[in-house]
Amino acid sequence: MHKGLTSLMRAELSVRRHLGVTMAAAILAGLLVLVQAELLAGVLSGRFTAAALIVLAAVVGVRALLAWTQGVFAGRSATGVKSALRRRLLERLRELGPGRLTEHRSGELVTLAGRGLDGLDNYLTGYLPAIAVAAVVPLAVLVRLFAADLASAIIVLVTLPLIPVFGALVGMTTKAVTERQFVALSRLGGHFLDVVRGLPTLRAFGRARYQATVIKQVADSHRSATMRTLRVAFLSSLVLELCASLSLALVAVPVGLRLLGGSLDLTTALLVLLLAPEAYLPLRAMGTRFHASMEGVAAADAAFAVLDRSADEPRPERGGARPEAGGGAPEIRLENVTVRYPGRDDLALDDVSLTIRPRERVALVGESGGGKSTLLHLILGFVEPSAGRVLIDGADLRELDLAAWRARLAFVAQRPHLFATSVAGNIRLGAPSASLDEVRAAAAAAHADFVTALPQGFDTVIGERGANLSAGQRQRIALARAFCRPAASVLLLDEPTARLDGRSEAAVVSGTSDLAEGRTAVIVAHRPAMIDLADRVVRLHGGRIVSDTADTGDVGGRSGVGEADGRERDQVTVVRSEEGGR
Repeated sequence: MHKGLTSLMRAELSVRRHLGVTMAAAILAGLLVLVQAELLAGVLSGRFTAAALIVLAAVVGVRALLAWTQGVFAGRSATGVKSALRRRLLERLRELGPGRLTEHRSGELVTLAGRGLDGLDNYLTGYLPAIAVAAVVPLAVLVRLFAADLASAIIVLVTLPLIPVFGALVGMTTKAVTERQFVALSRLGGHFLDVVRGLPTLRAFGRARYQATVIKQVADSHRSATMRTLRVAFLSSLVLELCASLSLALVAVPVGLRLLGGSLDLTTALLVLLLAPEAYLPLRAMGTRFHASMEGVAAADAAFAVLDRSADEPRPERGGARPEAGGGAPEIRLENVTVRYPGRDDLALDDVSLTIRPRERVALVGESGGGKSTLLHLILGFVEPSAGRVLIDGADLRELDLAAWRARLAFVAQRPHLFATSVAGNIRLGAPSASLDEVRAAAAAAHADFVTALPQGFDTVIGERGANLSAGQRQRIALARAFCRPAASVLLLDEPTARLDGRSEAAVVSGTSDLAEGRTAVIVAHRPAMIDLADRVVRLHGGRIVSDTADTGDVGGRSGVGEADGRERDQVTVVRSEEGGR
């Protein structure tokens, strides 16, 4: 049995109950075969009267009822296990945050959480009950055969282990082939999702037809892997059926000869012939369902690999019960913080120390890759420092309840994600209980006046990722989300005016200025208009702070936060002036 799934089922009370009923129903249905064989052999041999047929019909009816019960509760067990595993997987992905989530292709994760884990149905509804039946019924049949006919029982005892032995030999090949098939399926799902998302770009560069060819190649690879899996499964069925047939022949031929010779009575002969197949059947069914369940097991392995790999990474213990100090605008302090992303040699942040006072507006500037977004992710709790610590009003962020801390944040990303729901639903994302009037007020504060011109106003359903809106409109909806959290005491913005035209930029800057009032604000910016909002400008380069100045007019006048010419000269000048001031 799968170790991870076993521990998961033990942890879920409802799953344990449903699985227990499933196993009990399967075992009872298997054991009733002995009663059915006894009655049928007695009726056919004349040992029992025709009235025994009523009892036989009742036994068959009870077996049918148990089979129905097994199916119902097995389905509930499968639903519970898949839901619990998906919940754990999503919780783990949420804990990883955007920083480490980039290690996984989103399309592969979608395939894993959806189509992949659905493959567990065969494992949970077929293979697990088959294991229980195979562990009990063959032994019970053997005991009855020993009591009825010693010679036949010995033949069954000797030949019975052949089925699990051959099944295990073929099963090792099946597992490897099925894992390759699931990898091919994940690659197909991941690549297809990437192509769909990037279709406008592919068409613009004339590469859509080429990507269609690539998808065909990936699909052919998955088809070939699937056919290899089916070939192995058919071969396994052939081997198991051949073993069972030869074993039954070894039982049936001597029984027939002895019956003709008069050394064996008809009732016993019929009982042996009826029971012998039932000794092999559970093992054959277990082997068949093992192969059918391998795709789900491969998906479970992949899911637990994500969970276990994430769990193995060193993560400091959190004292989630410790409350934050106060609910007003906090002081945020970084003490000798170093961040290194897994699999990268360069440091994202290198021994950074920074203090952001309550209600202070700080702009983070510098070239791309300098560590600005990483610093924001530190404050959000998406990334944990490899060394040093982040303090919120003197309390280590690792000791705070992250959910309570994030409830105090308003975050506007560079590329905000809008969901395929109404405009109001997107604005309410951070405040689900907000009324429509509060949503309208937030949109007005964010200068999102365009919403009233939409076909159904705030009830208009927008496309996924805001496909029906311009970049400026998407950014203003993201800003309205932040306005819809009036209790937030910290404002974090990651280049909110990037790729916007002048009119949209002016609207976002005006809204940001109002939103930052009375809050501690950290703004990642390249555009002078956003930098002018700051009380203080911090420049990062190569993961280090190279300047820290409160002279916003000087920095804004340079308009050179993103210009290549004069960048190094500006950095040296600012650093020297700072050192001279100290």
